[in-house]
Amino acid sequence: MRAVHFGAGNIGRGFIGLLLARAGYEVTFVDVSDKIVSALQQRGEYTVTLANENQNIEAVRNVTAIHGSQLVQVSEAVSTADLVTTAIGVSILPHIAHVLATGIRLRVKQTEKPLHIIACENTIGGSSQLRSLVYEYLTEEERLLVDGCIKFPNAAVDRIVPIQHHEDPLSVTVEPFFEWIVDRSSMVPGYPVIEGVQYVDALEPFIARKLFTVNTGHCCAAYYGYLQGYETIQGAMEDKGIRSKVHGVLEETGQLLCQQYGFDRIEHESYVLKVMDRFTNRYLTDDVRRVGRSPIRKLSANDRLVRPARLAYDLGLDVSHLTMAIAAALQFDLIEDPEAVELQHAIHERGIHQTIVDYLSIHRDHPLHAKIVLQYEELILTSRKHERS
Repeated sequence: MRAVHFGAGNIGRGFIGLLLARAGYEVTFVDVSDKIVSALQQRGEYTVTLANENQNIEAVRNVTAIHGSQLVQVSEAVSTADLVTTAIGVSILPHIAHVLATGIRLRVKQTEKPLHIIACENTIGGSSQLRSLVYEYLTEEERLLVDGCIKFPNAAVDRIVPIQHHEDPLSVTVEPFFEWIVDRSSMVPGYPVIEGVQYVDALEPFIARKLFTVNTGHCCAAYYGYLQGYETIQGAMEDKGIRSKVHGVLEETGQLLCQQYGFDRIEHESYVLKVMDRFTNRYLTDDVRRVGRSPIRKLSANDRLVRPARLAYDLGLDVSHLTMAIAAALQFDLIEDPEAVELQHAIHERGIHQTIVDYLSIHRDHPLHAKIVLQYEELILTSRKHERS
């Protein structure tokens, strides 16, 4: 079996590629890094190290790579693949849509054999988004052919893989925990099962659980850690005050998830505690600046902070910890991050009220707006007192 995976970064090699290779796939990575592509082509293997006490190492073999600029080779690989996956970031999906469409066009001329294309991205409905992008390059007739044999099942993925630097450019270190959940309701019957992947009929609850627990908690630890001068998520989570704030946020999102999707409260609390333990893994070094970057995206209306705050508020639930976390995110002023610079410029030029309207889509007459502003000002006062002391 052959799989084509777009993205040979740490997630691609240390998570998706690893599981595909374990399942018996020959994996062809597509990437634009000359160094990574060349190394994969020359060696045909790499190692993954688990961030645990034993530092277990696993060799991943039967892999190669194609440079993303080699469009003909990439489209031909897609046309003969048994599976296509991505882990490139949702903002990059539009850049691969055309070559995917070309590969699909070649494929449907040659065979009616089913193909699943799974976007393993940190977003809701990533595969559906990719399908829409690909279909823009297909004619109506081609779309009808594709509908019968090419499917784009959505997925939820979870594994912490921090930025890292190794002497070997292909080596990657990952946390032991992982979760890859795929919506089987949109797959062709008889699909090959990948060991380690969980197939479900309703994916939305699992995507929401991951987004509102792992992603929400992770960025909260980053923003609080940044404000208090911590360099790593692990260091920030050792601070009892920050840990308590993060847990408070996840209690609020947990109430939302249990009420909206029917998760068992005791089981969900166990899930929350496991997630928080993952944030404190002493065998990983996760930079708060990396986790906190792109605050505009993370503060957008449908992302990990504002969305659960609004949903929980509409259900009559307490959101005091969520709004405080939003206030902390609004103070993320890392000068190396273009989004952080833009956000701080907006606050300086337009004021906090208009910035919340423009970037968070929370209008002035919404009760959450006033609450966020109040807590934003409280955090500024607390920070000034801390500086004076």
